[in-house]
Amino acid sequence: MNWDIIEGNWKQAKGKMKEQWGKLTDDDFDVINGRREQLTGKIQERYGLSRDDAEKQINDWQSNARDDWFH
Repeated sequence: MNWDIIEGNWKQAKGKMKEQWGKLTDDDFDVINGRREQLTGKIQERYGLSRDDAEKQINDWQSNARDDWFH
């Protein structure tokens, strides 16, 4: 799925992301506000991952994102 779609449907995406990354807080999601770069940084911070590992997790999540999550 294209990141622009995720960013444009941020409220719905947040719920699905909370399922994946439960350590991220509502405040984290407010800061991220749909920006992929910010999401990467917060995942690194909360989970103690390298940038590459955080990016891989986001890529995996993004590839599994489905259109019906955003309706």
